[in-house]
Amino acid sequence: MSDRLRPPSAESVAEAAAGLLIRVRETSPVTHCITNSVVTWYTANVLLAVGAAPAMVDIVGEAEPFAAAASGLLLNLGTPSPEQRAASREAAEGANAAGTPWVLDPVAVGALPVRTALAAELLGRRPTVVRGNASEVLALAGRGGGGRGVDTTHTAEAAFGTAAELALRTGGAVAVSGPVDVITDGATTIRIANGDPFLTRVTGGGCALGAVMAAFLGAASKHGAVSDPLLAAAAATIVYTVAAEDAAARASGPGSFAVGLLDALFALDPEAVVARARVSVSLTAPTAGERA
Repeated sequence: MSDRLRPPSAESVAEAAAGLLIRVRETSPVTHCITNSVVTWYTANVLLAVGAAPAMVDIVGEAEPFAAAASGLLLNLGTPSPEQRAASREAAEGANAAGTPWVLDPVAVGALPVRTALAAELLGRRPTVVRGNASEVLALAGRGGGGRGVDTTHTAEAAFGTAAELALRTGGAVAVSGPVDVITDGATTIRIANGDPFLTRVTGGGCALGAVMAAFLGAASKHGAVSDPLLAAAAATIVYTVAAEDAAARASGPGSFAVGLLDALFALDPEAVVARARVSVSLTAPTAGERA
């Protein structure tokens, strides 16, 4: 949980997003991704567009040392082959030993037993950020059977209490995607209302955001210690969703949106991030149970 005495203002969160975007572009953090085979190409190009350096290292024997040397790590469980499962365990171990911040994206956990067991194991290794849709977050905590494949059947607010509890358990942050993204460290919650429905019409729209979070965590870290996973995850979400609005404004459909998002991330003006971020910050404690 964050040790801040008071929550950040909405303005300071937006300014942090712009500042971290600049830092990513200046430092080009090496972002180690073990991600699903459906989205590898798109994830790598999103990272390049935002200014990071992608590395898709998912081979057993290489994953641990590379995670230790990388700036940030993404573990995405979308297509968890035996090789990727072993590499993910290795990478989490290497990241924790070296202080590399890492993101767990528990894609489609709940009804599918192999990935669900792996997600629970990796959660026990205390990821810096957990990122998923509401059904995935609920299932990760053992409070639901998952969504419809990779699609959620719950709202982000329905998983708010569980997200806060998971964040307290890991000591990091949990980001729940939705029309309004909810990001919490268990004490402070940031809600972000930017974005566009086209993100749900492109394969890898959510998975790539997990990689951007890993890049922002890497850019925010100093000597391997991430001072505020909540702000880094929120900053990545703001940048990504503001760029999505730009891409959607020019798109004629999902195909042009997917390509346009790469261009929009590349061209995004930090001043526009500050001006357009729709952010609210709350210290409201989660309620017992879940809100439907």
